[in-house]
Amino acid sequence: MSVDTDEMEASSAPLIEHLAELRHRLIHSVVAFIIGMVICFTVWNPIFNFLTQPLCEARGAMGDDCGLILIKLQEGFFVAISISLMGGLILSFPYISYQMWRFVAPGLYKSEQGAFLPFLIASPFMFFLGAAFAFYVVTPLAFDFFLGFQQEGTLTAEGEVQNATAGIAFQGSAQEYLALTIKFIVAFGLCFQLPVLLTLMGKAGLVSAEGLGNVRKYAVVAILVLAAVVTPPDVITQVILFVVVYGLYELSIWLVRRVERKREAQLRAEGYYDDEDVADPDLDDVAGTDADSPETKD
Repeated sequence: MSVDTDEMEASSAPLIEHLAELRHRLIHSVVAFIIGMVICFTVWNPIFNFLTQPLCEARGAMGDDCGLILIKLQEGFFVAISISLMGGLILSFPYISYQMWRFVAPGLYKSEQGAFLPFLIASPFMFFLGAAFAFYVVTPLAFDFFLGFQQEGTLTAEGEVQNATAGIAFQGSAQEYLALTIKFIVAFGLCFQLPVLLTLMGKAGLVSAEGLGNVRKYAVVAILVLAAVVTPPDVITQVILFVVVYGLYELSIWLVRRVERKREAQLRAEGYYDDEDVADPDLDDVAGTDADSPETKD
């Protein structure tokens, strides 16, 4: 009984150390997020002005003033909080990633660390690339589409109300506009993670380039559904999202194939890969036929 108790205590000690290390990293990450949130809260107004540039440019092209309204009394405060949350996460994300790396790295071999670190760096880069694409390309097209449904009201003459037309003017809510803009940024940022995710799965041997190529037709359908859900009912925006995400999918296949070739070359150099193990079935059939033929027996 004493031996079993000693073994249990020895095995529980590393677990407690890992939990303490995880708690230490989480506390550092939360503190960094709060600091970033406070910084963004102090400058939320310039950030909001920057986020409204696509809308102001679209309305300016139509000769309208750029203005948003507050429908609820507390809406302005929640707009500032939403900007602070998003900005705090963006500012603290590099430090949070560093804390994640410090927690995971001791349990990895040096070769695994060298393989995992590029993906950790590429992930935020691809997210910011997708966010920039959404902000500078997608949102202006979407806002032009939405604002195209406005119309000016007309009144022909007094007493002829039946010939009048009602005007449709945009009086947007600041919180609704911010939520839509953040939705575009986050959606495209996550879509641009596709090459990083599939390449990392290919590095781990979970997917293969051949398997991704075989399910290409299903991927096309999934991307079309994604484009219809994420983007507004604008054909141009949906086509742009489909082309971009499908291009990322094809890029992922190429990256996974490259990973497989590097792995094969490494195994061949270490002597673990034997070309004779991969036999051609056609040659095996021919050899079997020749062996069974009467001429061969003679």
